[in-house]
Amino acid sequence: MAAELDILEIVKEDILRILGEGKKEEISIESIKSEINASDLFISKAVEELERGLIIIHHDSFISLTKKGEENAKDVLKKHLVIEDYFREKNKKDAHKIAHVLEHYVSKEVIDNIKKLSTFKGEGVPLREFEIDKEGVITDITFPDYGVFERIISMGILPGEKVRITSKIPNGVVVEIKNKKIAIDKNLARKIRVIDEKT
Repeated sequence: MAAELDILEIVKEDILRILGEGKKEEISIESIKSEINASDLFISKAVEELERGLIIIHHDSFISLTKKGEENAKDVLKKHLVIEDYFREKNKKDAHKIAHVLEHYVSKEVIDNIKKLSTFKGEGVPLREFEIDKEGVITDITFPDYGVFERIISMGILPGEKVRITSKIPNGVVVEIKNKKIAIDKNLARKIRVIDEKT
């Protein structure tokens, strides 16, 4: 049930982002379906919830934003653009795709940290090389496999997030993120870069 609610929230944010990016005042449901990687059932549920919340207006086979919806869409779009800009600065050709994944998992604090990351000196060090019990900020995650990238992100391990290594184990590290301890394999830990928060 929790996973279903998560998917529904992601679909709702995607709908708002698409409407917020759109040049037209209204967009067809078919157009939304072609852009979102979710079942028709989830898209229909998301549209119903957004309409009940007075965020969108649904008429015939088109949807448009209300005034309240415009504000919500701006917030989603801002979050997306901050993430995309950060990865574009790092010369990532997939910045837009990465932003689509990350935008659903980041808090306002993480967005603020991502904005600050560009002012930090250096790129940081691989997570496995970071000192135990020192608080750092994740600067980059370099997984060419998007399946692995999405799994790592869904655990709360994302750029701009604060992290602390609680221990190093033979096959990896144990980190604490938002009072949650996570064991990370040493090969994955090499692909996550961290910088001292005070740098």
